[in-house]
Amino acid sequence: MADSDQELARDLGFLEAYTLGLGTMIGAGIFVLPGIVAEAAGPASMVAFAIGGVVALLAALSLSELATGMPKAGGSYYYVNHALGSFFGTIIGFGMWAGLMFATAFYMLGFGQYLLNLPSDAAGVILAGLVMSAILVGVNYRGVKETGSLQNVIVIFLVGLILVFIAVGLFAIDPDLLTPFTAAGGWPAVGATAGTVFVTFIGFEVIATSAEEIEDPGRNLPLSMIAAVVTPTILYVLVMLVSTGTLEIPTLAESDVPVADVAAAAAGNLGAATAGGYTLEFAAVGSTIMIVGAIMATISSANASILSAARVNFAMGRDKILTNWLNEIHERYRTPYRAIIATGIVILALVASPLPIDTLADVASFMFLITYALVHVAVVVLRRAEPDGYDPDFRIPSVLYPIVPILGFVACLVVMVQMGESVVTFSVGAVTLSLAPITWVQLIGLFIVLLSILWYAGYAKDRAISTTLIGEAVAPQETDVDADVYRVVVPVSNPATQRPLIKYAAASAASRPGEAELVAVNVIEVPPQTSPSQIEFEEERVERQGELLENARGVAEELDVPLRTRAIVGRSAGESLLSVLEQEHADHVLLGWGGERRRRDVLFGSTIDPLLERARCDVTLVRNPVETPGNIVMLAGSGPHASASARRAAELARAFPESSLTLLNVQSEPDDADVDLEAIGTEVISDVAADAELATDEYESRVIVTDDDVRDVLVAEATAYETVCVGATGTSTVAQALYGSIPQRIVNESDGTVLMARGDQRAPRTFRQAVIQRLER
Repeated sequence: MADSDQELARDLGFLEAYTLGLGTMIGAGIFVLPGIVAEAAGPASMVAFAIGGVVALLAALSLSELATGMPKAGGSYYYVNHALGSFFGTIIGFGMWAGLMFATAFYMLGFGQYLLNLPSDAAGVILAGLVMSAILVGVNYRGVKETGSLQNVIVIFLVGLILVFIAVGLFAIDPDLLTPFTAAGGWPAVGATAGTVFVTFIGFEVIATSAEEIEDPGRNLPLSMIAAVVTPTILYVLVMLVSTGTLEIPTLAESDVPVADVAAAAAGNLGAATAGGYTLEFAAVGSTIMIVGAIMATISSANASILSAARVNFAMGRDKILTNWLNEIHERYRTPYRAIIATGIVILALVASPLPIDTLADVASFMFLITYALVHVAVVVLRRAEPDGYDPDFRIPSVLYPIVPILGFVACLVVMVQMGESVVTFSVGAVTLSLAPITWVQLIGLFIVLLSILWYAGYAKDRAISTTLIGEAVAPQETDVDADVYRVVVPVSNPATQRPLIKYAAASAASRPGEAELVAVNVIEVPPQTSPSQIEFEEERVERQGELLENARGVAEELDVPLRTRAIVGRSAGESLLSVLEQEHADHVLLGWGGERRRRDVLFGSTIDPLLERARCDVTLVRNPVETPGNIVMLAGSGPHASASARRAAELARAFPESSLTLLNVQSEPDDADVDLEAIGTEVISDVAADAELATDEYESRVIVTDDDVRDVLVAEATAYETVCVGATGTSTVAQALYGSIPQRIVNESDGTVLMARGDQRAPRTFRQAVIQRLER
């Protein structure tokens, strides 16, 4: 099965990757942290966010090179484990897992604060955090696919909310409140708060973990990571400018809902509006909206962190650093439920622990700073070692190498050394023991590192795989595609129909002069909560995929047609197939069609709709394919895809000489008896045949003139044939909804085979499509 090793679908462009990263970074931190960091650093806390952004930007550059050089789903853990060995891999694995769980606990206490307007250590806040944590763990356990769409809506709402907050707040700034610029701790305190705020920047890692799914990664991956870091950095700096310039530092520090209080003060300058005897206070409106935004942000950030933490579990289990028991996939929900449960238990324990909310954020940042420090080291090691297979599409420019990894490593260490305010002290009776200058944050972080080292020595050392990932899904290989070859892509998923589908595809290829090729594709869909690489643990689904593609090769050998196979793992079958069509420069895609709508919000099915709307090639849907098509009828009309339908019908007739082909046209009897409807119908058929390049001896022309409903007659006549070919009646969703009833009625009333063909004609691009295409260039 060498030519169909599993691939992850490359269906993320720049815009998708950028919004993916931005969605994990525009979150809870900006709503919860302003009071904490303002108390420590004063107005200079905005500089702390800028420092955090620079440190993250340096890490993004190193990660971009590693991700394009080793495009496996896994992120920093994978790169460090591969470059530096399983010892450092163990440290990074436990560090990332712990960092994400501490971050989630921080988000959940922030959720409780904004929900109840109480301090983070209040019993009600802790209880609210525990309940929401349990709900999110349950959501990820069940693997609700729609959470991805909801996440996008939340991100758009939050970005808009923050922009409005900044726009209104800039007019409310009192310059006197910005002096003195630093708090009592001076610039060292700014350095310490740079570590605290780094928790808001850990989200860009998700882009690197999706490297295998990004198209043109050499360009799109670094650009999307840089953009996903720079955008929130600018927004966060401006939010802190507004916050510290609107409220006095003590007031901001004492607030349990700091951003909401700032919004109330800023919007309060706008006064109130009275209508119908009802007065609307803008201060109350501003505060309420920001509270809603904060609640949504904390939930969104926590959900993303739980998902990522469970994936780190998976990666460590795959490399034998943790027991593979954690990688069990739920039979029904297709999620790594044990890893999610283990992650959830620790999160609940942290939420209920006596650790302050700022300490939770600090520890999360500390662990990711360790991670990124070692990421910078990994870049240097791989550059010097030049192992086989390490050929990144993006390299840190020579003018910046090795400055970026060295500066990034040093920056991570400097921020870590500055972190935390409370020095570790122990009291034993009358004796007080101090570990100065080590702070509690640093001690907890170092303790996690020590535990990971002990775990490595006692468990992972003799088991861990440090240089190869056994059973990992193979990264997609660029296919050397000959654009002069007529290429038909055949998605296969049903053993009962794949043989006739391949025969129909072979008939299409055989009708073209020159070289032709078939490409059989099978896509395994996984929910967002499951890493695509985890499909290796679903042996039954992988085995079934292999059998389908092996059978496809067997059919192709019998027909003596060249065929390649591709095994894809992706989150959307439709998007994955679109990506394959682009990579293969496909001329035609032919796939089975159940004939029924799967959900109310789709026309032909969630897989088929994207192909009909966006595929840049001919598309043919086949309902109930059989070995021999028998008597074929093609519904000849003036629709935009009639010629495509005629080509499909002729291809079948040529490949199966025992079949017959009829081009059918139905004319409605008008009031004007002088009109020769028979001649009009014949002319329509001749035009369709000419467009499809059919010879006159390849088909029989049949015209029916009726005073009954044309659709009823057309359907009744067509269903008398064994195979019906009909053109799609429009490219837009509206047109399909209005006129798609003829194919649907034929499907419902025919016992035979139905082919619905769509040509390569495409509607003019909408403004939105044009903007997206421009951004992705």
